[in-house]
Amino acid sequence: MKLNRSTDMALRIAMLAAVAPARTTVDELAERLALPRSHVAKVVQRLQRLGVLVTIRGRAGGVAIAEAAGDLTVGAVVRAFEGDDEVVPCEQPACPLAVDCRLRGQLRRAQAAFLAVLDETRLADLVDGTAGPLLLTLGPRPTPPPAALPL
Repeated sequence: MKLNRSTDMALRIAMLAAVAPARTTVDELAERLALPRSHVAKVVQRLQRLGVLVTIRGRAGGVAIAEAAGDLTVGAVVRAFEGDDEVVPCEQPACPLAVDCRLRGQLRRAQAAFLAVLDETRLADLVDGTAGPLLLTLGPRPTPPPAALPL
């Protein structure tokens, strides 16, 4: 199963917000994750509605991980962003094998197994250990000063 781009972005944004020592901004998230700002803003809004992030407007505002977000599972976030659609839509166009198809059932089982594994992982688990400090190193590297010209 392949996750859509916004789901991938949501998980990475949640991880980075979870380890950030202070509130961050949409611009900072976009820059550190090398993602388009407009997409990050939309994903942040959805994560805020899901209770993963807290957003604060104003000059001293920003984005922070919600207090209870660490207990949410990766599966819950994936379901929220991916929806409940089947891996392969069999109705449009109508499949002539639908009457006695075994593939559809197997694909449903595979999708359920995929999500069951993700349900075993909490968002907090994604940033435990060395992952947290590594996330803090993401972003553009400072540009070194230009070398002096030889005289």
